[in-house]
Amino acid sequence: MNHNAAMPLAQTPQVGRAWWPLGASWLLMGLELPLIAAVLGRLPDSEVMLAAFGGVVFPLALLIESPIIMMLAASTALATDAPSWRRLNRWMHLLSGGLTVLSLLLAVTPLFDLVVVDLLDVPEAVQAPARLGLLLMLPWTWAIADRRTRQGLLIRYGRKIAVAQGTVIRLLATASGVIALAMAGSTGIVVAAGGLSAGVLAEAVWARWAARSIVRQHVPASTSSDEGQSLRSLCVFYLPLAMTPMLVLLAQPLGTAGMTRMPDPVASMAVWAPLNGLVFLMRSSGMAFNEVVIAHVHEPGWSTALNRFAHRMGLCCTAVLACVGIPAIGWWWFSGIQGLNDDLVLLGTASLWLAAPIPWLTFMQSLYQGRLVAAHRTGAVTVSVTLYLATTIGILAFGVLWGGLPGLPVAVAALTLGNLMQAWWLWRSARRL
Repeated sequence: MNHNAAMPLAQTPQVGRAWWPLGASWLLMGLELPLIAAVLGRLPDSEVMLAAFGGVVFPLALLIESPIIMMLAASTALATDAPSWRRLNRWMHLLSGGLTVLSLLLAVTPLFDLVVVDLLDVPEAVQAPARLGLLLMLPWTWAIADRRTRQGLLIRYGRKIAVAQGTVIRLLATASGVIALAMAGSTGIVVAAGGLSAGVLAEAVWARWAARSIVRQHVPASTSSDEGQSLRSLCVFYLPLAMTPMLVLLAQPLGTAGMTRMPDPVASMAVWAPLNGLVFLMRSSGMAFNEVVIAHVHEPGWSTALNRFAHRMGLCCTAVLACVGIPAIGWWWFSGIQGLNDDLVLLGTASLWLAAPIPWLTFMQSLYQGRLVAAHRTGAVTVSVTLYLATTIGILAFGVLWGGLPGLPVAVAALTLGNLMQAWWLWRSARRL
């Protein structure tokens, strides 16, 4: 039976209404990197500071916190009762605490030399500000883990608007921190990392406050007798999900490692921050679509509506990103807004075209991944990301061996083709459901 045909008009799926609070939240969050890059581009020693933040600190911070990114999806899918919530909350604190210790070890022990100097081969001028930035980003992992777990509660119990409100608070706190630190004469890396940490902490506080009534209502004081066994089941469910963003974000420092071994490494790393921020801004609403699919895919009539919405929004976001590759618009963005010099602007606009398909591919990934997660088929998600990473590594290795192009266009092409392979595998797996 065709559910869409039989469904009264009043019950027609409103995908846009379900998506917009989360889409707006991710879109606002996507403004952070362009904002930070715009300020750094106007501060002293801008090229080195952009390279340190965009090429080292932010990619490594993302990689370290990647195992907790899917706490939002896990909380949305599994926070059905009090015992489930307690297990999720306990798991979140254990995981984020361990990752925070790892961040500290990376910043203050010889592990920094092994990763940043030896593996990433970062130029010497970038190393000292990168170490300081990693220290300033220590609150990042726990703050994101805590707020994403509570955002899952907000989404599951119909409080999506509170998620968007939290992102507004985060953006305002980040902007205020960045501007205040810049006016105080702080170095670029302090401005970037300090402002970003202030933003995520503010959003975490808001998420706790907004979810407090849901926690009181659905988390009574009693403890479930099967909590140990259920925690093991949670690990089986969550670990494949955790591998997904971890493998995806591993491509960020790998991109840095590739760029440092190709021509013009500092220039490529400096442009990487504003270009990557723009791509994230355009694909961010597609990332939010994953939770919408998880929450609604099993409801009558929603499958077709979700598919239609994903294609239309994905193509729109891709078209907007492609427009920035037009020389006049590209100069306005990279020079007028981001404050890059002429040589860096040319490198950014020439490379941007290669990233144009990524927003549409992100919507496709969220559509098929959401269906798989809702069906508890998370293993296929891990395979898709493994394929993404293998493709990215292969293209970066080719660029290093060839040595005929600056690192930036090679890294962007690697990420785009990796996303294409990931979307293909998710589509292939979701067809079998």
